[in-house]
Amino acid sequence: MLLEFAQERDEVYYSEKLGIDFVEKNFNILQKDFDGTLKQSEVQNLRVIRMLGDFQLHGSVLRRYYKHKEILNNQYFIEVISNFKQYCIDKEYSTVTIGHYTKQSAKFLDYGDSHGLTSCNEINLTLINNYIKTLAGYTYKTVEQQLCSLRSFFKYLHLNNITITDYSLKIPMIQSRKQTRIPSVWPVDDLKKLILAIDRGNPMGKRDYAMILLACHLGLRVSDIKKLTFENFHWNDSQLVFVQSKTRTTISLPLVQDVGWAVIDYLKYGRPNVETPHIFVRHIAPFLPFSEDDHLYQIIVKYMKLAHIPISSKKRVGMHSLRHTLASLLLENDTPLPTISDILGHVDTESTAVYLKVDIKKLKECPLNIKKDINHE
Repeated sequence: MLLEFAQERDEVYYSEKLGIDFVEKNFNILQKDFDGTLKQSEVQNLRVIRMLGDFQLHGSVLRRYYKHKEILNNQYFIEVISNFKQYCIDKEYSTVTIGHYTKQSAKFLDYGDSHGLTSCNEINLTLINNYIKTLAGYTYKTVEQQLCSLRSFFKYLHLNNITITDYSLKIPMIQSRKQTRIPSVWPVDDLKKLILAIDRGNPMGKRDYAMILLACHLGLRVSDIKKLTFENFHWNDSQLVFVQSKTRTTISLPLVQDVGWAVIDYLKYGRPNVETPHIFVRHIAPFLPFSEDDHLYQIIVKYMKLAHIPISSKKRVGMHSLRHTLASLLLENDTPLPTISDILGHVDTESTAVYLKVDIKKLKECPLNIKKDINHE
């Protein structure tokens, strides 16, 4: 279709403008993206154009799906990543961090492989800088995560005498701070619609209801919800006690009634009878706990569709946004920042302070009265 479109316009060479014009004419993608009605199947058409653009700019196919195949094919690079993963394990990084570091480092080696790299001792600044250029256009968080992964990987290579130069010192630092972003929060009415859309009469609905309440009423991270076990619930004391995946600190939260009863309802009438200490499991055989890479985004989207809540591509709607919403509501009720930090399990209040940006009512009290000040002078 793209070739036919190019021939109609007498275009001989591919360009980004040609690609965008093509998808806009055939699929009306830009307008649908603006309206928030873009479907996943339509995104695939845009991916084709972006892949061509990536190859034109960087000489490599960057946007790949790795769900059903490995990133690397070169046995030497596979062994390097395997050893790097063991290094991360020995450093006692979290499971999530290990997954990020190894995956992003494997992508770098895959990029190097496509540009003739045969051994890690051939890595140079030109290759590194060219790879970093491929990150242009991604969000701050994505770029930060990839650069952190490379920094750790290059440190490993240098410590093991695989590279003479310590390229970890050459990786640029991100100047912007994550506190500059505005957290994604839910309007209270939409949150109520979401919860009401859950069918609590079936086993999966009971599970989803309990997990969503844990996120929006107690502020649990997705990683912690997935790892909850029977031992974490201290029913006699009405306490939920667990070690946070991100900070590795123990947190104790009051097990409020609606959350507690939702978990009990799921355990008694919804949870499959499986041999695992994890509370929440998948309801499709085999009935195993959720994987590390599963952020439960599909659960939120499912109930948003049932509740007829628009899904905007410009706004995050994952489980983590429910945690943001709890922080926002606590601020609106004049809860002190240290208390919110304790509830969310933040190490310090600086991480919590980012939620001040979503308290519009309080922010309106901050601006100076310019007119009054001018008249006063």
